[in-house]
Amino acid sequence: MTKPFLTDPASIAPQSAPTALVIGSGFGGLAAAIRLAFRGYKVTILEKLDQVGGRARVYRENGFVFDAGPTIITAPFLLEELWAMCGRKMQDDVELVPMSPFYRIRFDNGETFDYSGDPEITRREIARFSPADVDGYERYMAASESIYRVGFEQLAHVPFNSWRDMLRIAPDMLRLQSFRSVYNMVSRYVRNERLRVVLSFHPLLIGGNPFTATSIYSLISFLERNYGVYSAMGGTGRIVDGLARLVKEQGSVIHLCSEVSKIEVEQGRAVGVRLASGEMLRADIVVSNADSAWTYRHLVAPEHRRSWSDRRLERARYSNGLFVWYFGTRRRYQDVAHHSILLGPRYRGLLRDIFQRKRLAADFSLYLHRPTATDPSMAPAGCDSFYVLSPVPNLEADVDWPNIAEDYRRSIERRLGETLLPGLEHEVIQSRVFTPLDFEQQLCSFRGAGFSFEPLLRQSALFRPHNRSEDVQGLYFVGAGTHPGAGIPGVLSSAKILDSVIPHASQYS
Repeated sequence: MTKPFLTDPASIAPQSAPTALVIGSGFGGLAAAIRLAFRGYKVTILEKLDQVGGRARVYRENGFVFDAGPTIITAPFLLEELWAMCGRKMQDDVELVPMSPFYRIRFDNGETFDYSGDPEITRREIARFSPADVDGYERYMAASESIYRVGFEQLAHVPFNSWRDMLRIAPDMLRLQSFRSVYNMVSRYVRNERLRVVLSFHPLLIGGNPFTATSIYSLISFLERNYGVYSAMGGTGRIVDGLARLVKEQGSVIHLCSEVSKIEVEQGRAVGVRLASGEMLRADIVVSNADSAWTYRHLVAPEHRRSWSDRRLERARYSNGLFVWYFGTRRRYQDVAHHSILLGPRYRGLLRDIFQRKRLAADFSLYLHRPTATDPSMAPAGCDSFYVLSPVPNLEADVDWPNIAEDYRRSIERRLGETLLPGLEHEVIQSRVFTPLDFEQQLCSFRGAGFSFEPLLRQSALFRPHNRSEDVQGLYFVGAGTHPGAGIPGVLSSAKILDSVIPHASQYS
């Protein structure tokens, strides 16, 4: 049995060990660094921002704590595995609290549906809307489990490097009808329109349109029910901090404020990176946790790219953008759930505006996060901390965000004041917004897309940028833009795939 990397000082990578540079310190970059160091590499993480976390960084302002990005934790075993690799237990550093309900969904007419991991509670909720659909719900969950057994357990942690890999899974994909959309899959089993929305919204959490995202993502329903939905006490930033400590304790190095401007390639192989400062850093391998489309388009010179040419990158379809408003209130809204989804007057039409027409609509559906429902320490005493997320078009839309952002924020504020947060406009004492333009400028998200490539069947597995670059030897990818896709489980799984495509340090040559 391999010794845990932290428990034996002699196991720390010697100076002669092969070196790895990891671009970005999001969940994917931190997980990749832990796995590489465990396998004997000398690892350095290069982070553009002034703190670790990437999209999962944290804003701390006047006693309020705002998780900038991911707030929903599923498949916690993928995190626990990283701590175990370092001879540690995650619960010693991070406390995860199960959510009940997972989400409270509010329809435009004011009715609510509590989406839970308890099958009996969920059956009762479904029966309130449509007793005839209870049996259909059970059949849908059975289908979700079948997709999970293949799509997650068998495929999420393996690379797709060739057509042989795709042909190997083709029979399963056909049998599970992966050519259907998530919404279409749900509609096979459930007739009530509102229940179809409830059971099909999950792709929106990873940048997909439920009407076009491959039904592979129906596996999320079973994943959540089987393993639960959690929040971290102190916020998701506590998980990031814990991972960063593991990285440092392994002997790896994290450099903040170190923006990579170019991946240096010699004779078809990545040999290091050049920083925006002009400094050149050499390494045996380079792992990019930066957006994969951005990495190819802006960090790898065109002459080194056959598969991911500028033309292919420009023609690909990217996820929606995100408008996020972080705000704190001088009072508490005790009846508001930890996770709420507020649906607007339209569903299909709004998603068409966002994903196809690339038009910023006057109406919206919202995800509202109130961490103080679980952890009051996220705000000063007597206050609440929130963020509200509105899916919007990415930067392919002609939206002048610098001039329209405040008006858009006010429209969201009015909507929240009319629904869940009465009197909100008089209660806000802390505020900041983040637009698709900020995603592009601060997080290097191609076209300001919140989740990189849109999760379509023709942009999945082999058809996404590979975990091992098709174009440049020694270049690897983790994160939302490579296989298996966005969301914390997907990103952590992308790092796990590196174990299959990067040789152990002892075998490196």
